[in-house]
Amino acid sequence: MRRTSEVFRALLWSFLLTSLLAILVVIGSRNLSHFDAALVGYTFAVLFATFGITYRYVMWLMRPPTRMYWKRGWQMFAKRGYRLTNLKNWVSRLSMDVFLNRFIQYRGTLRWLAHVCIMWGCILAVAITFPLVFGWIHFQTVPGNYNWYRVFFFGFPTFSFPIDSPIGFFIFHGLVWASILVIAGVMLAVRRRILDQGAAVLQEFMDDFLPLILLFSVSITGLMLTASYTWMKGYAYDFLAILHAITVIFTLLWLPFGKFFHIFQRPAQLGVTFYKDVGSREKKAQCRRCRKAFTSMIHVQDLIQVEEELGYRYEIPDSEKQHYQWICPPCRRALLAIAQGNTWKRTTTVETPSSTHANPQTGFGPLGHEDEENFHP
Repeated sequence: MRRTSEVFRALLWSFLLTSLLAILVVIGSRNLSHFDAALVGYTFAVLFATFGITYRYVMWLMRPPTRMYWKRGWQMFAKRGYRLTNLKNWVSRLSMDVFLNRFIQYRGTLRWLAHVCIMWGCILAVAITFPLVFGWIHFQTVPGNYNWYRVFFFGFPTFSFPIDSPIGFFIFHGLVWASILVIAGVMLAVRRRILDQGAAVLQEFMDDFLPLILLFSVSITGLMLTASYTWMKGYAYDFLAILHAITVIFTLLWLPFGKFFHIFQRPAQLGVTFYKDVGSREKKAQCRRCRKAFTSMIHVQDLIQVEEELGYRYEIPDSEKQHYQWICPPCRRALLAIAQGNTWKRTTTVETPSSTHANPQTGFGPLGHEDEENFHP
């Protein structure tokens, strides 16, 4: 019954957002008067992608761990006493981690450059293509001056510019710049997947190569269209237009089901950072075996709640520890050693081990500053 309710809510949200987008297409194109019928295939592909992305996103948010992080993220962001600091951190993280992909730069400069080129190339392409396809933006010559274009947004006039001006050149070739960025990023990504042995061992076609092939196909066929009408007098333009449409539509239809879905997940993960920030400043949870602080109190309480919702029960009956989550990681390893010793029964008495860390000192673990915060010898 609960699963049925979640599916119904996801379908409802998907229908509402897809309908809203369809209404905006009608309104923005002034009752389809500025809508190009030749682009109807692109429009329906975008509507399908919107429905699929919304459905998957809502289902993802309703999973107990994600729902808890989503809820706590907003609560921590708006918590009194932290709002100004959270707002500053939000601006910093949005610009550095999302827009500049700083977290990828730590893994390698070329890897970071590949992500930045692909991301900003796609953003530029979407910002240009979607409003044009939906009829939200169109161009008209200025009355009495046919060397100038005026830009209309949702049917309202905005600014004008000379056709042969630098601004006109950059606007009309915006998709060319986007394609060049994407192709450069794809080439860097393919280079890494060929030369990096670690990536080669873990890569899969559907998750690693197919997204790059789709991005390259869309970009290169778009450039071929430009080359056809610019230098080749429209040679093979009809064929290239159909080929480009196929690659774009297939990419849009695949968008909700493939690796590109993480594009929509990444911004939501900013809430986790606020959860950690506020938790690190508030009351700590103390291990009920060694009595040392090891994480935030709210984190332990939320873990217990999420595990109950998922059907996992780790209560410790007849014990002051009450629940396994109240035990710090070093003590868990010690308890595991005790349980194994009691099971083996190789000696009449089992020495009780003390809690120890897997890493000899700070800086040796994979978690960076979190490893240092959680280290207590």
